[in-house]
Amino acid sequence: MGSWIDGHTVALGLLGSPVGHSGSPAMYNYCFEKDGLNYVYLAFDINLETIEAGMRAVKALHLKGINVTMPCKSAALPYADECTKAVELIGATNCMVCENGKWIAHNTDGVGFVNNLKAHGIDIKGEKVTLIGGGGAGSAVMVQSALSGAKEISVFNIRDCFFGNLEKHAALVTREVPGCTVRVFDLAQTETLKEEAAGSRVLANATRVGMAGQLEQSTPVPDKTIFRKDLVVADTVYNPLETRLIREAKEAECLAFGGIGMLVRQGEEAYRIFTGKKMNVDEVQAKFFSA
Repeated sequence: MGSWIDGHTVALGLLGSPVGHSGSPAMYNYCFEKDGLNYVYLAFDINLETIEAGMRAVKALHLKGINVTMPCKSAALPYADECTKAVELIGATNCMVCENGKWIAHNTDGVGFVNNLKAHGIDIKGEKVTLIGGGGAGSAVMVQSALSGAKEISVFNIRDCFFGNLEKHAALVTREVPGCTVRVFDLAQTETLKEEAAGSRVLANATRVGMAGQLEQSTPVPDKTIFRKDLVVADTVYNPLETRLIREAKEAECLAFGGIGMLVRQGEEAYRIFTGKKMNVDEVQAKFFSA
């Protein structure tokens, strides 16, 4: 990287904190080089206290676009001139691009989830989805699933201080996306979770349960009886590559896959937004995200 950088190089970047661990610069710069693009992608450590200065710098330096990660996904939104329907409903952005002098806010997280399902032969149009977790990732999955044609989404979340906001969010999506009904349940209602999953095509985990560390040996489902052969089980967790949820779902002969495909495919969508080109997903996943 860097041999082609000159006065015409187009700059893009990642805003958030921390960002030192991010694989985005290596992934995007590799793709730019493969596609012969005079682009460069850098990571900038920006937090909530510095987001205003960061966005002013992005605009003053005429960056082409940015990805936004935690904790700035909502805080960056006021600096957009326009936003997509998904961003309106999610209330957060993870990808912004400058088009004809206007900054357009996108959210590719949910697109990554839906496109990962499609890559495994699953189209959720007209289907029911049971979703565990209504936080940041869950919100993106819920909204994009609705926009992609899911007819019903049952969201299970712990009954915490944000539960009421999740219910309001579900009502908003139901109102704004005709043909899709979103309902919210307490995650403690284990029998209800089993019942909703029994009538679903897809069961998705959008919590951190199963993530490498102290949650690694945990699973978000009450027991293995929830699995059946025609149930598709998708995890948003990508470290480890195979969570306990996915392992046990596979043992029950479900089609099941972890979150690494979602991660790469949300990057694929951002790459398309930034460049108009298609990322070679299989090559990128093998090079940067394999065990």
